[in-house]
Amino acid sequence: MAFREYKIGARMFGISLASSMFITLVMPTLDIRAVGATDIALDKQLAAGRETGFNLDDPLMMGRNKPLKVLLRNDPKTNTPLDTPRYVYVFNAGTSFPSGILHPVTLGADQAQLSETQGNISLASKAAGAVFAISHGTVNGHELPYIENLTATKGWTPADILLVAKDEDVSHVGAGKTMFVREGCWWCHTLLPEETQDWQVFGAPPALGDFNGESPTAFGSDRKAPDLLHVGSRNSSREWMMMHFFNPRLVQPHSIMPRFDYLWGDVDAKGNKIDFAKWRTEYLEYHDGKRVTPPDVPEYAKDSEIRYLIDFVLSLK
Repeated sequence: MAFREYKIGARMFGISLASSMFITLVMPTLDIRAVGATDIALDKQLAAGRETGFNLDDPLMMGRNKPLKVLLRNDPKTNTPLDTPRYVYVFNAGTSFPSGILHPVTLGADQAQLSETQGNISLASKAAGAVFAISHGTVNGHELPYIENLTATKGWTPADILLVAKDEDVSHVGAGKTMFVREGCWWCHTLLPEETQDWQVFGAPPALGDFNGESPTAFGSDRKAPDLLHVGSRNSSREWMMMHFFNPRLVQPHSIMPRFDYLWGDVDAKGNKIDFAKWRTEYLEYHDGKRVTPPDVPEYAKDSEIRYLIDFVLSLK
C-alpha cells in the first residue's frame, strides 16, 4: 500500500498527458486530411522540404538539406523560353522529401489520388533527386491542385533546372524558414491574422487546407510586431529588407527589433571582409547628427544566411 496515491497520481498524469497529445496532434491531422490541401499548402511544403524546425537532417538548424524554389523561364532541355514561366521545386540528390511526397494521404484523398496517378510522385527518388511542380487536375468536376513529379513526367532533373536558372530566380525558402524559426522571429511576429481589424491591415486569414504537410506552422503566440503572413505582398523590396535586418533603426527609428547583421557572415557579395565595427561607428555618427546619411548596408553573399531569411520573408504572400 506504500505510495499508492503516488502511483495512482502518476498513472492519471500519464493518461491526461497522452489524451492531451492525442487531442492536440492527432485529431487536427484528421481534420486537415478531410479538408484537402490547397495550392498554398503544396507550395509551402515543396518550398520548405522536410520539417523546418530541429531535425536530424539539420541538427544545428543551418538551413541544410533544403530544396530550392526556382522560377523557370526556359525549357531545361532545349533552353527555349517557356510560354508561361512557372515555379518548380528542385530537390538535389539526398534532399529529404516533404510529407506530401512520402505520405500522400496527408494531402487529402483527391489530391493524393491525382498526385499518385497523374503526378507520379511514387517514382521520385531521394537518392537521385527530383523536380516537382504544382499542377491541376479534375476530380468529380472539381479542379484541384496536386504535386507533379516533373522528373518522371518530363524527364527534367535537378541539374537540368539549375543549368538554365539564373541566381535571381532561385529562392531559398526552406533554408529561410529554418532561419525564421531558429532566430526566434515568431516570438514577436505572427503568421496568422485573427480579427476583422487584422484582415484590413494584414490581409485575409489562412484557410484550414493551407497547412497540410506544414511543420512547424510558425503561427506565433504573442504578437509584439506586425503579422507577416502577407508581408511579401505589402512590401516586396529586397533593399528595404536588407536595411531592416541589418539595423531596423535605418527604416523604423523607434523599432525594438534586434539587429541581425551577423546573418551576413564575414564577407559581402564581392568577397570583401565586412567591417562591422566601422559600420556601427559611422551609424552612430549619423544617429548623432554628425553625418548626413547613414553608411551603406553591405550587399550580402549569395550563400549567406540573411539571403535565405529574406527569400523566406518575401515568399509570404
